[in-house]
Amino acid sequence: MTMSAPDLRSPLTLPEMGCGTWAWGNRLLWGYDPTMDDELHQVFNHCVSHGVTLFDSGDSYGTGRLNGRSEVLLGQFAQSYTGPNQDALCLATKLAAYPWRLTAGSVVKAGAASVERLGRPIDLAQMHWSTANYAPWQEGPFLDGLIELCVQGKARAIGLSNFGPKRLKLAHQRLQDRGLAIATLQVQYSLLSTYPVTELGLKDLCDELGIRLIAYSPLALGLLTGKYSAQGPFPSGLRGLLFRRLLPKIQPLLEVLGAIAAHRQKTSAQVALNWCICKGTMPIPGAKTLAQAQQNTDALGWRLDAGEVEELDRAANRSNGRMVQNNFQSR
Repeated sequence: MTMSAPDLRSPLTLPEMGCGTWAWGNRLLWGYDPTMDDELHQVFNHCVSHGVTLFDSGDSYGTGRLNGRSEVLLGQFAQSYTGPNQDALCLATKLAAYPWRLTAGSVVKAGAASVERLGRPIDLAQMHWSTANYAPWQEGPFLDGLIELCVQGKARAIGLSNFGPKRLKLAHQRLQDRGLAIATLQVQYSLLSTYPVTELGLKDLCDELGIRLIAYSPLALGLLTGKYSAQGPFPSGLRGLLFRRLLPKIQPLLEVLGAIAAHRQKTSAQVALNWCICKGTMPIPGAKTLAQAQQNTDALGWRLDAGEVEELDRAANRSNGRMVQNNFQSR
C-alpha cells in the first residue's frame, strides 16, 4: 500500500489585500483615541464587504493600558458583522517574540490570551519577528508554541514576520517535520523598501515553498500617499522627523507615482498599493478612517500595465531615499 504525502497547503483563503490595525490602540505614533472606535467599526465593515477580509493585528499593539486594544476591537467587530464575505474573514495576529517568551508553553499562553481578546480562535497566528539577530535559539521553541496552538485548535494556520531566506528555510523544515506549513510571511515592502525582494530574494523563495508574501507598510507610513510635500506641513511626532528627512530625497519617485495616478484617475496611494499587488504580494495598508478604507479598496479591481510597473521600478531604484529597514529582519 502506497502512503500519500501529507497535504501541507494552508487552510486559509487569502484576499488580494488586507488591512493593518497597528493604529487601532496606538497613541504614540498614530494618535488613537477611543472616540475613534465607531469609525473603526465602519472601516472594518467596509473592508470586509469589499473583499479585504484579512485583518492583521498583534498582541503588542496598543499603547500602555490600551495594550491588546486592536485585538479586542477586531473581536467585537467580527462578532457583530453579518454582511458579504463573512465566511472569508481572517483575523491574523502576531505574537511578540519578547525575551521572556522562551518556551513553547509561554507562546501557547500568549496565544490563548489573544484568543480571549479576539473571542474566537486565531485564523493566522504569526511570530512577530525573527530573533536570529540576537537570540537565534529562541526561534525553535517559539515555532513549537505556534504549532501547539494549531494542535489545540486555538489557531488555524501559522505565519512569520521579518524572516530572511536562511531562517525561513529552517522554520519551513521544522513545521514540515510536524506535518504543517507556513501560510504567510510578512516583510516591510513598498516602493521605498524593496530590499526583502530585490536583495534577499524572498518572493522567489516564498513561491517555491508555497508561502504567501505579505507587504506591511506598503505606503511607507504615508510617504507614498502624495499628501505631503518636501516643504511641509509634516505629521507630528516620530513620523514628522522621518518625513523631514526623506521627502526631499524621494521627489522624483513621487512625481512618477503622481503622473501615473493622474493618468489612471487614481491616487498615488492606490497606485503604490496596486504596484505591490502586481509584484505578487498582499499589501496590508492601515486605515483609521472610512475615507482611508475607501481609498485602499479602490486600489482593487484593476492592474497597472507592465510598462507602468517598470517605470515605477526604475524610479524606485534611482531614489536617493529609502525606508529604514526593520532591525529584526533576518537573513
